Amino acid sequence: MKLGLYTAIFHDRPLSAALDVVADVGLDGVELNTGGFLPPVHIPQINSILSSNAARDDFLEQFAAVDLEILGLNCNGNPLHPNPVIGAKHGLDVYRSIDLAHRLGQHRVVTMSGLPGGEPGASFPSWIVNAWNSAHLDVLDYQWAIAEKYWSDVDAYARDRDVFVALELHPQNIVFNPSSMRELVSRVGSTHLGVELDASHLFWQQMDPVQVVKNLGPLVVHAAAKDVRINAHVAVDGVLDNSFRRMLPEENRINLGGNEWVNEWPNPSSWDFVAVGRGHDVEFWAEFLRELCAVDPHMIVNIEHEDLELSPEQGVRVAAETLHRARELSGV
Repeated sequence: MKLGLYTAIFHDRPLSAALDVVADVGLDGVELNTGGFLPPVHIPQINSILSSNAARDDFLEQFAAVDLEILGLNCNGNPLHPNPVIGAKHGLDVYRSIDLAHRLGQHRVVTMSGLPGGEPGASFPSWIVNAWNSAHLDVLDYQWAIAEKYWSDVDAYARDRDVFVALELHPQNIVFNPSSMRELVSRVGSTHLGVELDASHLFWQQMDPVQVVKNLGPLVVHAAAKDVRINAHVAVDGVLDNSFRRMLPEENRINLGGNEWVNEWPNPSSWDFVAVGRGHDVEFWAEFLRELCAVDPHMIVNIEHEDLELSPEQGVRVAAETLHRARELSGV
């Protein structure tokens, strides 16, 4: 098992500075963003790497020089978005990331399954949270047909390049839990689609990440370490609270593609993303690592930092210390 860091939290600094932090906290390597919602800040020379062996070797030397590894590529986005400005770009980013992984000797590309609109001609994605009526099932039938076509093609493309595409079980995507993942696998007949097991989005949906790993077994091909704290306000507004605030252009908001932007988190919040160990104790994370190792002794688990109460450096250190203790406790 290897422990690493998804470096998007350090997009405010050069890759070399991010690698210094990773080495300092004793991690094994990094997962790099290669497109989707975020630009490939730490690997801007993708086209050169795809076409030039010298450019590829120069890039890889940066990691060898500090005794770190690349531990996966990440292009989280919405490749099924009905707006082609977003969907077509994110969809192509997945293919390009697969090519890049193959060039770099990587075997994991992390992304999301995506979400289409609810009907032909839609402009925005539509997530059916609870399909209690027949119209909602009609929407899902339409969306699954779109997902099946796209992911069938991606699965074949990835298979030819010895790359697994690891889908994050993320709400507001057509695949967000074990049942929907199995639906996709069944429809596609896939061999190279798997799950990136990010515990955080399971926590707030009241799912047990350990039980999910046991349920999915070898479909889990990659993992992320991010924690969640459930707050007292959940008793009032529940986990599906939508009290987000639209941020203004001058507030340094994050673009997600086209004219879509990250909103400000609800306040008070029902739950928050926190650094690993600030929502669940070391004993939980030891059990999580143990179950992942039972699926694959060579599993990669990368920290993702989104704790707004800690700086990036603080959050990464807290998470790394928790995972180091958990790995020792688990015996993996």
